[in-house]
Amino acid sequence: MIRIIIHGCNGKMGKVVAKLAAESYDFKIVAGVDKNISPLDFPVYSDLKDVKEEADVVIDFSYHEAVPNLVKAALKKKLPVVIATTGLSEEELKVIGEASKEIPIFKSANMSLGVNILINLVKEAAKILQQDFDIEIIEKHHNMKKDAPSGTALMIADSINQVLNDKKEYVYGRHTKTEQRKPNELGIHAVRGGTIVGEHQVIFAGHDEVITISHSAQSREIFGYGALQAAKFIINQKPGLYTMEDLVKKG
Repeated sequence: MIRIIIHGCNGKMGKVVAKLAAESYDFKIVAGVDKNISPLDFPVYSDLKDVKEEADVVIDFSYHEAVPNLVKAALKKKLPVVIATTGLSEEELKVIGEASKEIPIFKSANMSLGVNILINLVKEAAKILQQDFDIEIIEKHHNMKKDAPSGTALMIADSINQVLNDKKEYVYGRHTKTEQRKPNELGIHAVRGGTIVGEHQVIFAGHDEVITISHSAQSREIFGYGALQAAKFIINQKPGLYTMEDLVKKG
């Protein structure tokens, strides 16, 4: 049984992970960390460094500003970490990168297996269509999501740029723009409303034809399930920075 500490345990995704773990014989939540230390079915602390329970891994669904302290505390405890928090700054990513030299860290802006399959499909399409098709990304999320565009939209855009002969320039929305679209642009657009769990569309628009590759999340449980699979994967890895692509390859 894998012993887990949930960082951000009183948030929506933290509660989803706790629920899924409780329904499985493979996982046990031994403690949680949250700025809201309301009691749950396990001890809750305000900081990882104060956690007394023994654990095998930390799963993080919190806020980007909390991640550096989490990683530093995990480093002292020599605990592997699964980071699912989005909106990370360059400085925060640097802290993660440095810590991954000493502990295994799994980081993904989207823990859904389906989204990561979408990325593989999009990369293949981009390689073939890059000369004659414009590429645009549209992402939709609930009205409580704070960061825009989503970390997943940026992850998709970065993946596309990795395979192109000539890198695209990201354009975030087209408000106030009055000139014609340039061939080197990759448009990224965000929609916020209602209770949309998460939708991502990648549009390849050519002459008289459009190809759309999309993914729609029906519930938050897909992200929780993915995080638990990432936890199972990361506890057996050497220090380093791992992504969903590593997990997908492992099969």
